[in-house]
Amino acid sequence: MSIRVVSNSTPLIALSKINQLALLKEYFSEVYIPKAVYREVVVQGGKLYGAEEVNNLEYIKVKEVKNRLAVKSLMISLDEGEAEAIILTAESKANLLLIDDADGRKVAQGMDLKITGTVGILLMAAKDKKLDLKNSLNYLLAEGFRLSEKEYQRILKLL
Repeated sequence: MSIRVVSNSTPLIALSKINQLALLKEYFSEVYIPKAVYREVVVQGGKLYGAEEVNNLEYIKVKEVKNRLAVKSLMISLDEGEAEAIILTAESKANLLLIDDADGRKVAQGMDLKITGTVGILLMAAKDKKLDLKNSLNYLLAEGFRLSEKEYQRILKLL
């Protein structure tokens, strides 16, 4: 089954920080990022987490967003990467949008886009016994990922 996803910056960077970016290739047949996300992660990211991987991994493809007006309208409340990722998901008829930002998630859900984020990817992998969820979450938190204690406990109970 072909599963096409579009990713925003944060899931790419977060998964890279905990050496789990390869999960994207395991679960999705096509991974697209808009140009703004490429700029955020690779160009502006320089030597930061995810930059080298995103630039060199053949399964992550950069795609241009066609509807610039829609992107501009979303940029009233979102950054360019989030806006482009949301519009690219709609334009490319992707099955899923990978996004962590709460405001971006609300907008995407309002557009009836199916979403998940870094934690959702980790949950899938944990259910498939590919990683230890608690260790991965702790590693993410140690790397600066924001997650409330209440949400942390809720996620652990999902398994």
